[in-house]
Amino acid sequence: MGIKLGDLVVKRSLTDDELKGKIITIDGYNHLYQFLSSIRTPEGHLLTNSKGRVISHIKGIFSRSANLLSKGIKIVYVFDGVPHPLKKNTLDQRRERKEKALREWEEALQRGDMETARTKAQQTTHLTPEMVDDARRLLECLGIPVIQAPGEGEAQAAHMVKRGDAFASSSQDYDSILFGADRVIRNLGTTGRRKLPGIRKWVNVDVEMIDLAQTLDKLEITREQLVDMSILMGTDFNKGYKGIGPKTGLKLIKEHGDLETLSKIKRIPLFEWDEVRRIFLEPDITTDYAIDFGSIDENGVEDLLVGRFGFNSDGVRKNLDLISKDVGSRSQFSLDAFI
Repeated sequence: MGIKLGDLVVKRSLTDDELKGKIITIDGYNHLYQFLSSIRTPEGHLLTNSKGRVISHIKGIFSRSANLLSKGIKIVYVFDGVPHPLKKNTLDQRRERKEKALREWEEALQRGDMETARTKAQQTTHLTPEMVDDARRLLECLGIPVIQAPGEGEAQAAHMVKRGDAFASSSQDYDSILFGADRVIRNLGTTGRRKLPGIRKWVNVDVEMIDLAQTLDKLEITREQLVDMSILMGTDFNKGYKGIGPKTGLKLIKEHGDLETLSKIKRIPLFEWDEVRRIFLEPDITTDYAIDFGSIDENGVEDLLVGRFGFNSDGVRKNLDLISKDVGSRSQFSLDAFI
């Protein structure tokens, strides 16, 4: 879900050249969900090989990683660990929405409404441990570092940015700035024209960077106050208060300073604010990690993509050549060449 801060943050568009040579952390689960949602048949079915094995996730992660590597961008994937107990309500809601979307997908297929069917199918996305293992194995064969977070992957990625081990954290959610990432990249590897969900409208999408320090200066608040404001709105770890959005939340925090003062004046119950604050301000992270960029194990990549997933050998070979020989070029990778 993520917190809705899009209208308040300071952001600017970036070019590929500005990211060349820089280390960017990537939210592994976030990206895999993107691929499973978007790489589907017109009816909404996941792509599978001749043996019925799902390949949407592996196809997406190979194509995107190859594109970023070819542009000279150094990427590190960070994967979630154990979710915090306070996230249970959010996870339960997501499961219920997926179950409802599955019923609506089947109904749309029965009446021949393929546009609605595909939209509803995208909302049923389910990521299995086996899919995650396959993705991690491919990344390691590509020489891309994989970091396992003890808790929230975005918290771990933010720590790596704050520590100076990475330039920025890449995520579609705004939670990364709550975790303290100095810079957050959105739309990495997804530029171009994109259809807005639910309506027949296309928009141009650019890579953009959110700057935490500039955002706090613009809003004239501290990061702690940004977290308090977000708690009022609702996060993945707590339910927000009805009628409080970004502008209202900002106004209330700037007027009263913090949640404790606000609760006394407005008679808002505290609930578990201290624990939610701790999740963002003192997250569960590890310092025991290494960012080691390895060489590409071409045989390992081919064994996985061709042998296990049935991708086209020539297509895989072509894209491996582009990565190894034309790093920094503008070469584009074709999803359709792999199968």
